[in-house]
Amino acid sequence: MIAINFNNTINFMRLKVPALILSGILVIASLGLMATKGMNWGLDFTGGTVIEVGYQRDADLSAVRSVLADAGFPDAVVQYFGSSREVLIRIGPRDDIEQVTLGEQVLRLLGDADPGTVDMRRIEYVGPSVGAELKEQGGLATLAALICILIYVAFRFEWRFALGAVAALAHDVIITLGLFSLLGLEFDLTVLAAVLAVIGYSLNDTIVVCDRIREGFRRIRESEPVEVVNESLTGTMSRTIITSVTTILVLLVLFFKGGELIHGFATALLFGVVIGTYSSVYIASSMSLLLGISREDLMPPPVEKEGENTEPLL
Repeated sequence: MIAINFNNTINFMRLKVPALILSGILVIASLGLMATKGMNWGLDFTGGTVIEVGYQRDADLSAVRSVLADAGFPDAVVQYFGSSREVLIRIGPRDDIEQVTLGEQVLRLLGDADPGTVDMRRIEYVGPSVGAELKEQGGLATLAALICILIYVAFRFEWRFALGAVAALAHDVIITLGLFSLLGLEFDLTVLAAVLAVIGYSLNDTIVVCDRIREGFRRIRESEPVEVVNESLTGTMSRTIITSVTTILVLLVLFFKGGELIHGFATALLFGVVIGTYSSVYIASSMSLLLGISREDLMPPPVEKEGENTEPLL
């Protein structure tokens, strides 16, 4: 249980060891899931065909799935696109059918099941090589973001804060990917964008925490580092709660009302906001303490007064 002293300072660091142990278990479990179960990659990464069709009346998704399954496409992903009369169909790469004729075949199947009500809106092909390139570029983008953050925080604050911030961001990304692997949720480009947004959100929270801790070390002269960190984290709580709650409210609307196309995006961000807020407190701050952050590390260098004679007198 988090303790509060008579000065209303929350003793966050009392739980730093259990929190680090829990995070370590979650990270290892996430890596294990990704290694054994793998990710449910979307067509953006695996390649395949995206077909958009329009109906003159509300479409029955169950009937569309049944028609495609009976025709040999049981893995087809069928969902509304914008309205109940627009249907998006995604089919993975098939070796037995040419991609050029796949769209016409699907349109013919749907037209036979519901004559005169279906028309083709668009069809797009994503080759396996393009999907593999997107997967590689997405991983490189995430890695480049973490490296740039490491350099920025080290320059802006102190290298101990930089390592703590990057550890927190890597923690958030790995556990979010582990959640998608565990639940079998589709990972496509929108989810990748959400993961990068989680990095930005978590970084913003971590920067605020680091800045408040640095101010605390400069302002509080006769306190232990743990006490300074607790006082600094307590000072950021109101801001953190307001920001997190308002963000979560918006994401809940997207999650329940946004439709299937952004369901994965909203899921990744919802989980990322929660885990990012937690990591800013218990990963970034705890890592800085374990690395030995102190007041001397954060004090600005002394500035010599103009005209002051610094040479010893003979």
